[in-house]
Amino acid sequence: MRVVIADDSLLVREGIASLLRRAGFDVVAEAADGDEAVALVDAHMPDIAIVDIRMPPTHTDEGLRAAHAIRARHPDVAIVILSQHVEAGIAMRLLAETPQRLGYLLKDRVTEIEEFAASLRRVAGGGSALDPKVFERLLAAQRDDGPLGALSAREREVLALVAEGLSNRAIGERLDITEGGVQKHVRAVFTKLGLATGDDAHRRVLAVLTYLSPDGRR
Repeated sequence: MRVVIADDSLLVREGIASLLRRAGFDVVAEAADGDEAVALVDAHMPDIAIVDIRMPPTHTDEGLRAAHAIRARHPDVAIVILSQHVEAGIAMRLLAETPQRLGYLLKDRVTEIEEFAASLRRVAGGGSALDPKVFERLLAAQRDDGPLGALSAREREVLALVAEGLSNRAIGERLDITEGGVQKHVRAVFTKLGLATGDDAHRRVLAVLTYLSPDGRR
């Protein structure tokens, strides 16, 4: 799996590249700013672009703008946005726009190489991945009287892992319950959130977006 990494810190870029190479990824290029990231994706057509949010010259949203440019020019390239801090509003907006092949992860997660690599593979496979810490922040901001208030503690746990992009089998392993039990909880979540039946993957994305919307409805 071919990867382009964009981060203004040489140490961060080299650290991520080293970890990913050890995990079997092919890091084809590294960029120090947003414009260079877009140019390198144009040149190498990687499977994944890993992009920091804040890069030169203003260190505000250059990475975000680069990610939008990459998505517009190369919709098949998966994008993983990295952030130093929880920026829940940005995560919500990005995933609501185009959840497929998109991840939003905190840099702390990079050191957990197995989980980080698994997240990259899920995103490259057409899924989405939201960092658990971002999800927790969004959970704390939800209204108690919204649809999410009807979910049990276990259903919220399951929804959080759906947001990470985990399959039913992986959720079962994480929570130490059967895959059938997970399916039951997922169906209950869909019902309580008023989601229409349809393609499983699509419904899972809708569940995440329902969670992310400001009033708990979508």
